[in-house]
Amino acid sequence: MEQILDEAEFLFSKHGLHGVTLKDVAKRVGVHHTLLNYYFDDKKKLFDEVFARRAVVTSTRRIEALDEYEKACAGKPTVEGALHAFLDTDLDLYIQGGESWKNYGALGALVANTPEWGANLMDDHFDPVVLRLIDLLKKALPDCSEEDIFWGYHFVSGALLLTLARTGRIDKLSGGVCKSDDFSAVKARMASFMAAGFRELCGKGRHEDE
Repeated sequence: MEQILDEAEFLFSKHGLHGVTLKDVAKRVGVHHTLLNYYFDDKKKLFDEVFARRAVVTSTRRIEALDEYEKACAGKPTVEGALHAFLDTDLDLYIQGGESWKNYGALGALVANTPEWGANLMDDHFDPVVLRLIDLLKKALPDCSEEDIFWGYHFVSGALLLTLARTGRIDKLSGGVCKSDDFSAVKARMASFMAAGFRELCGKGRHEDE
């Protein structure tokens, strides 16, 4: 079963839900397609199980990291601390988990950017961890408007998902100085970059109110 899910994950990460058939997965696994029909009623059932398998891991780990961070900071979080707990915990999975986790990252980026069939999956699996982060950011930025905090998260999410997509565009633009699969380089920079963005965004909001 794990082999089926791994191979399906690879194919879905490259071609999406509609670009893959159960026969494609069976061929890659090296079994007859009737075996997949035995386990899965249809392709969507397989896709949902592929997506859920790692979603529960990353969402659970990030919620635990955010909870542990809040305890460690005695209820006085910083923007950087909250973002490090949220982003670094996730990026570590892709750094340490090998190609399978990177395939899942690309699949997640694809799902998040396909509202017709992906939005509900993102809502179901990731809303709790996102709202946990938002709660900490509100505590870290008590004078910031809720609107600016949610927009800030939107920008964080966009950058993370583009990173997970591994498009190779940054490789070409930078002439090889940066590599789209260098998640360690991203981890070293993203939380600090985004924290500065939150502070600037919230500072501008306060100045405009004055």
